[in-house]
Amino acid sequence: MEGLENMSFVANMVSLVTYFHGYMNFSLTKSATTLTNFIGTSFLLALFGGFISDTYLSRFKTCVLFGCIELLGLAILAIQAHAHQLRPKPCVGVAPNLENQCDDADGAQVAILFTGLYLFACGTGGVKAALPSLGADQFDEKDPKEAAKLSSYFNWFLFSLTVGSIIGVTFIVWISTNQGWDWSFGVCTIAVLFATIFVMMGKSLYRHNVPKGSPIIRILQVFVAAIHNRNLPKPEMADQLHEIHDKEPGLDTEILKRTDQIRFLDRAAITRTACDGSASTSINPGPWRLCTVTQVEETKILLRMLPIIVSTLFMNTCLAQLQTFSIQQSTTMDRNLFGFKVPGPSLPVIPLVFMFILVPIYDRVFIPIARKITGIPTGIRQLQRIGVGLVLSAVSMAVAAVVETKRKSVAVEHNMVDSIEPLPMSVFWLGFQYAIFGAADMFTLVGLLDFFYAESSAGMKSLSTAISWCSIAFGYFLSSVVVEIVNKVSGGWLASNNLNRDKLNYFYWLLAGISVLNFGFYLACASWYRYKEVEIKQVEDCSDVDTKGKKKVEMVRV
Repeated sequence: MEGLENMSFVANMVSLVTYFHGYMNFSLTKSATTLTNFIGTSFLLALFGGFISDTYLSRFKTCVLFGCIELLGLAILAIQAHAHQLRPKPCVGVAPNLENQCDDADGAQVAILFTGLYLFACGTGGVKAALPSLGADQFDEKDPKEAAKLSSYFNWFLFSLTVGSIIGVTFIVWISTNQGWDWSFGVCTIAVLFATIFVMMGKSLYRHNVPKGSPIIRILQVFVAAIHNRNLPKPEMADQLHEIHDKEPGLDTEILKRTDQIRFLDRAAITRTACDGSASTSINPGPWRLCTVTQVEETKILLRMLPIIVSTLFMNTCLAQLQTFSIQQSTTMDRNLFGFKVPGPSLPVIPLVFMFILVPIYDRVFIPIARKITGIPTGIRQLQRIGVGLVLSAVSMAVAAVVETKRKSVAVEHNMVDSIEPLPMSVFWLGFQYAIFGAADMFTLVGLLDFFYAESSAGMKSLSTAISWCSIAFGYFLSSVVVEIVNKVSGGWLASNNLNRDKLNYFYWLLAGISVLNFGFYLACASWYRYKEVEIKQVEDCSDVDTKGKKKVEMVRV
């Protein structure tokens, strides 16, 4: 499902700005802002999808529901692109100085556009939150063999994303450019329809999760209970803290072991006692006054994860530069390839092709070798994998600075600083920075998805997966802030409309330096992080209990 769904999303992500400007008659600024808001909202709405999945619906039902919402949004966009009455007369081919004479989209036309656009955003956000977890649920983390397959699943999940993205930035972009936007939106609609049907066809084969209630409420209960119990004496032994060991029969119950970090929250699990003359009895004042150790640890896990996700934001800020400034660089360079002129928006296919090649090599060659050396089912820990990606992103920015320095030197050497003609330098020089960043994305994105799924508690796996997607959204938003600050502080490194006179190479060096500092911050966060330890308790019916009446308890380090 994700390959087809991501094909539709990525194809529109790289080209919708031309639809807004050329067919809805938005200004360039409004077109760019609308696209940025759409992309950011899509990833942020993954949080909403994750919340719905963990709280009310199963992950399967969430995928189907949000797949239908995405389908509806794309269908509305396709109908509007096809029906001339639903949009203004296009301004395609009109000279820039005459664009002010074009008809603006009226209120109803804009309302239809944004209805379709944000239904599309809501649908793709919900699918991105629930689908990775739905696939991962099919593997038993407690089984070493299946745990190894779980990591492999996330690699192939990225592979499907990559294949869909490659088709999106080539074939779908070609359709929108040569056949029309109604055909492009129509193909995307059909793709999402088939993706949803494919998921529904496997319903009887899936392991389905049972929603465990709102994780947000459980987290708030821990904070409220900890503050309320702040003056209570802390027990000397950890096993004196409140935990419920008697669960429903026939279920694998996840009980998290207490950790010694963020110890103030342990107060939420302190049991109040009342004396009745000769004995003391415990009082259960309710979930907002007393929480289990597992509930407390669930909150601690989320708090420990936050610095990890914050330390990956800047990598996505660097990614934004490859989709903005690097595209602008390509317009000043020779884009001919065997007589074919490569479109600038199709340049992101370069890192996608490298990921297409590297993912199978990583999964089939590197992981088995690393597994033999480390003894870890995934080859290396998720945090180690994320760290490799962060290092490669810094290298990518340094390479980008070197390539930009060379590009500017070519412009000076050939006296073409103010020329609008392409420089005698192939656009494929940009392929070095794209290729390295593609490898970085392979390590970090899959590492984050695997890390957040494996480390989160059973009741908030979809929400945790959604948080990893939000790193991309906040990275894009941070990019705009960074560019504004750099322009003001530097006196206009990026203020000119002429890249040959701008100081883009200095900006890339700055990003590389900040990326190194960010990696140092990440190392500190990763060193502080403690992997969770789970006590899996098989609670059986009375008839299945052994002759001694004992139940099996297994401690698993995840």
